[in-house]
Amino acid sequence: MITGIVQTAVCAFDGAEFMKRETCPFCGGPVQGYDTREKKFAVLLEEDRERTITVRVRRFTCRSCKRLCNADEPFYPDTRIGSPIIDLYTTLSATMPHSRAARVIDAMGIRIDRTSWRNYQDRAMPEIPATEMFGMRLPRSVLSLSTLAARIPEGGCIMGAEALAACGFPSAYRATQDLFLPAQERDDRNYEEEKEERQADPP
Repeated sequence: MITGIVQTAVCAFDGAEFMKRETCPFCGGPVQGYDTREKKFAVLLEEDRERTITVRVRRFTCRSCKRLCNADEPFYPDTRIGSPIIDLYTTLSATMPHSRAARVIDAMGIRIDRTSWRNYQDRAMPEIPATEMFGMRLPRSVLSLSTLAARIPEGGCIMGAEALAACGFPSAYRATQDLFLPAQERDDRNYEEEKEERQADPP
């Protein structure tokens, strides 16, 4: 039952688009569209085959500080996994060892490499509301998304605004964290992200 709830929530993101941002998260200046990128949200195991769930995220450039920034999106800072999965891992890790939490998520059919889990386990995260269900604490973001997904017509995907509301708008947390980084560190990190994205793009 829990596996079905989690996978339904994750699958609802396949093909979802996140295209809106009002202002620059760094300086508050006006932004203009730059390009749109496809981002991996999750990898699921379905009948012994891996299925990659992807979303489309628009990028913007700030007219004032010239930095690149993403549209409001369901990702935490410096992560390459959708925020509901991070919520699930963080919530489970509060009641069991990190290694067991990773195994539970793997048993749910969500494929994450061990290195990624090690990188995420010591991160400072915002408080994640959770609910007890079937003897396990589950993040409310996953439960809300599963409920939304049940209303989506077959072949459809969740709408960006609805998804962000259910996820608690995690990219707002990203912007807040970025504001406390020294400018040079922030620029260096953005450069490295750009470099990795270019290397990942097909020729």
